[in-house]
Amino acid sequence: MAGQGCGTVRRAAACLLVTLLALAGCVAPGSGGATDPASREIQSLLDRHARALLARDEAAFVAGVDPARAPTALKEFDRLAEVPLGTWGYRVTDVDRADGGRATARTELSYRISGYDTGPVTTERVLDLTERDGRWYVTADRPGKGATQQLWQQGDVDAVRGGRSLVLGVGQPRERLAEIAAAADRAVPAVSAAWPVPWAGRVVVLVPASLEGMGGLLGAPGASYRGIAAVTTGEVGGGPDAPADRVIVNPDAYGVLGGFGRQVVLTHETTHVATRAHTSAATPVWLSEGFADWAAYRGTGRTAAQAAPELRRAVRAGDTPARLPEDGEFAFGGDAEALARAYESGWLACELIAGRWGEKALTDFYRAVGGHPGRDGAVEKALRDVLDTTPEDFTATWRAYLARRLA
Repeated sequence: MAGQGCGTVRRAAACLLVTLLALAGCVAPGSGGATDPASREIQSLLDRHARALLARDEAAFVAGVDPARAPTALKEFDRLAEVPLGTWGYRVTDVDRADGGRATARTELSYRISGYDTGPVTTERVLDLTERDGRWYVTADRPGKGATQQLWQQGDVDAVRGGRSLVLGVGQPRERLAEIAAAADRAVPAVSAAWPVPWAGRVVVLVPASLEGMGGLLGAPGASYRGIAAVTTGEVGGGPDAPADRVIVNPDAYGVLGGFGRQVVLTHETTHVATRAHTSAATPVWLSEGFADWAAYRGTGRTAAQAAPELRRAVRAGDTPARLPEDGEFAFGGDAEALARAYESGWLACELIAGRWGEKALTDFYRAVGGHPGRDGAVEKALRDVLDTTPEDFTATWRAYLARRLA
């Protein structure tokens, strides 16, 4: 609701940095897989199928599809009409033959959204095929084991282009998608001001029709994200060829926020997009989430009492945290107040660094931690090299800062 305290926004819109490792072997379509004749023929079929999709050639697209599946295939063809695909292709990785001219092909589907993805988004698909008169036809297409749904598998996709954003939605009014695009457009320069490190400067936002749809995109039960307004998926430490991150909005939780809360959410998530290349397994969650909150609240004028009500209650009750929160304290599905305190603790740690050592030092600290070869020693070394302090002294300074800011 408009004007609510930031802590309430945080509980309603706590944001998770979902880290998805890139699938190995992302190569051009048609360059791999088994070498038997059936595999080559199936690969050739899928190459033609992909070219027809990109060319929006409906007749060529269904030419390789079994007639019984044609209505379903054409539905997906139509749903993809507004998605600005730059590439689309399959790589056959394995084929299991069966009696009666049937086969099951495991493939890697890779695609890029034009203007946003510098590298391919890759997901596993399993295709059933049948052979008739020496030609193969696709009879079924489903996600591989552990693979997530794609947005267009959930319904017709509407696309709204902002100046710095692309919003793809299913079952949403275009007015809502346009409002999200406007907020994402505002988030990009705000993030660039807080993170003056080169990044793409654009963001892709997916808006499913429901909480259950959000769960499908993330490969988890929708209930896992109840009350979470948005999450960001991406490749940790992604280089210049990594695909663009996806910000996935929970339409239920996002919809109950006021304008300020919605802007905080999208700025927070856009910060994850911007910092992805410098976020690694060495980065503790308190730093990645704390920095994203710091960027989102930066310049808003919100006081610590407004932005950290749960932590303020703890501090005023004499229960000041003894240490910075561990990664497990950011898990969803548990104590909502404890989760809020974890986020608030990370935010105030980053605010402390920016206020005492300077905003550049905070950015340098983040990059130094993420650039360490592993978690062990990463924060300790960055504290020493960038801030000229120790974990013990920093923790003591942070605890005193909490007492002063939240008294």
